[in-house]
Amino acid sequence: MRIEILNTGTELLLGHTLNTHGAWLGGELFKLGLRVARQTVVPDGDAIREALAEAIGRTDAVIVTGGLGPTSDDVTREITAEVLGVELIESAAARLSLERFFAFRGWSMAEANLKQALIPAGAEVLPNANGTAPGVFVAPDLLGRPHGAVFLLPGPPRELYPMYHSEVAPRLQALGGAASPPAVLELKFTGVGESDFHDGIDARLASIPGLEYGYCARIGEVDLRLIGAPASIQQARALAVERFAAQLVSDDGSSLEQTVVRLLGERGWILATAESCTGGLIATRITDAAGASGVFTHGFVTYADAAKRDLLGVASRDLASHGAVSEVVARQMAQGALAASGADLAVAVTGIAGPSGGSPEKPVGTAWIAVAQRLGATHAFRVFQPRNRHDFKQGVSQAALDAVRRRLLDM
Repeated sequence: MRIEILNTGTELLLGHTLNTHGAWLGGELFKLGLRVARQTVVPDGDAIREALAEAIGRTDAVIVTGGLGPTSDDVTREITAEVLGVELIESAAARLSLERFFAFRGWSMAEANLKQALIPAGAEVLPNANGTAPGVFVAPDLLGRPHGAVFLLPGPPRELYPMYHSEVAPRLQALGGAASPPAVLELKFTGVGESDFHDGIDARLASIPGLEYGYCARIGEVDLRLIGAPASIQQARALAVERFAAQLVSDDGSSLEQTVVRLLGERGWILATAESCTGGLIATRITDAAGASGVFTHGFVTYADAAKRDLLGVASRDLASHGAVSEVVARQMAQGALAASGADLAVAVTGIAGPSGGSPEKPVGTAWIAVAQRLGATHAFRVFQPRNRHDFKQGVSQAALDAVRRRLLDM
């Protein structure tokens, strides 16, 4: 079943609003055994007309988001009716729903809201329990085709997502296009790039019958996506793990920080962080993971040399002689975090995010990472992340969390 998504809204193309609908709908449709064939984003206005006409002509179903509100730039209903060659008519049920929505809240309803009760003749109203704009379903027979449908959905996620589950998914299943979803497995790796997979196992993956695979690369990590028969997936997984066992973070969708929190919990250990150049990002990532409260107690952000000295006990002479970005300072930061927090494990980072502050010996992008263990050794290593400040921080935090993961696995 060929399904396309048409996102409308000028704000999506100006960069003012992040378009998350395609990713969310793609994931939900995949659960039904369906795939998104194409996603198109157009501004409000006449551009919708051409995009919708083209999509209707080549799809079994098109899901349109946005442009169902009461303002002058909300014209998705009007353009849809025009493309279908039908009139807009007022739905008594939609009007009653609007009136009840405002009456329940004790609000006065502006006349402009009544345009939300208009739908293309012959279409079906999709109730909206979380807003004023109802959705619209155009069945295939209205288009004069045996297989085809149009769904008009409101743009706000709080309205669109519940409406998809209650109104869109059942209709797609009824249209006969929803089959059993294929098996899928996503393995997350860190410290390895797409080119490593290409050189290492790509050709062997391609030789596995009935396997679809692909990669998604981000800073410091790569996801390997496997789709197909269970036997094919397990064969591919074995190949990947055999070649990149040390870099495997998870095969259950868990992020690096979630994996670190889980490993800490399994060992009953407490982690502390001491951060300079990452400004608290490592602690943020840890506390984004459920269960962090049981394994994380202290996060020190010691951006200035004085903070490193006063809070973590870094020696002034070492700061003066070696500089803040050095192995000796990273080690003392990690050991100081252990002493101050009473944790079992501590990770520390110090580096040069740039764009200024570098030197030939320590260029911008240089960072030192140290992991200290109570009643154990302290290990430190240098990383080089010559990126913009945001990506530098992400890359250093990734390397630091992976160092914690590896230390926990070595225990």
